[in-house]
Amino acid sequence: MKKESLFNLSGKAIVVTGACGLLGRNHCQAIAEAGGNPIVLDLNETDAVSFARELSEEFSVRSSGYSVDVTVEQEIHKNALTVRSKYGEIDGLVNNAANNPKMENRSEKNFERLENFPLDSWEQDIAVGLTGAFLCSKHYGQMIERNPRGGVIINISSDLALIAPDQRLYRESGLSSDQQPVKPITYSVIKSGLLGLTRYLATYWPEKVRCNAICPGGVEASQPKEFLDKVSQTIPLGRLAQPNEYKGSLVYLLSESSSYMNGAVISVDGGRTCW
Repeated sequence: MKKESLFNLSGKAIVVTGACGLLGRNHCQAIAEAGGNPIVLDLNETDAVSFARELSEEFSVRSSGYSVDVTVEQEIHKNALTVRSKYGEIDGLVNNAANNPKMENRSEKNFERLENFPLDSWEQDIAVGLTGAFLCSKHYGQMIERNPRGGVIINISSDLALIAPDQRLYRESGLSSDQQPVKPITYSVIKSGLLGLTRYLATYWPEKVRCNAICPGGVEASQPKEFLDKVSQTIPLGRLAQPNEYKGSLVYLLSESSSYMNGAVISVDGGRTCW
């Protein structure tokens, strides 16, 4: 294999869900930088189309943007047919879409805590982050399997699929135990579920579709300095990631440079899960 082809995605149509979020935008940029055609999927059609246009102009690729709700199977199926018709084949899927449960402003009840966590929040988070990945794998995955070249599915999991959240990081002085902020339960459950989905898919179409997972660590995104100082002490590299530091891992797993990698779980977390 020639060196210049190892990380080359030229001409490949790769679907990215949740593509207009912080990491999603970087995933799409990484694909475009490697010569691929990012298929930008997001709930907001205006953002998706605009971002795809930017990618096409900046990197001279054929990016397209679509509004797709990953919890609605009919929308996914229709879009999979549209993308295949436009590009001829689908070469890859990046399951990135997820709700990010927020640390809420507490009033009388702290609804992020397990004992108060609403069932409808559980169902909504699962629908986007886990059921959405299943549905996208079902429909785009079929298209990848039918591609004579085969292709790749990448699930974006988290270091919190490998370790439990350290709830001490979120503690605030002066609050009672039942008011202390926590990382909500759905995040860990969904990200752990994606690892099971990865292993299932890795053995489902093994002759045609490779499936691997990336477990990113936290990303620095204007968090309070006190939090950054505390969390950095739990990471051997002593800091959170920059948003663009997952690009190399993604391109590696999408390209022929990882042609014998299947069912793998790669933690890219500054060493946090070593501790």
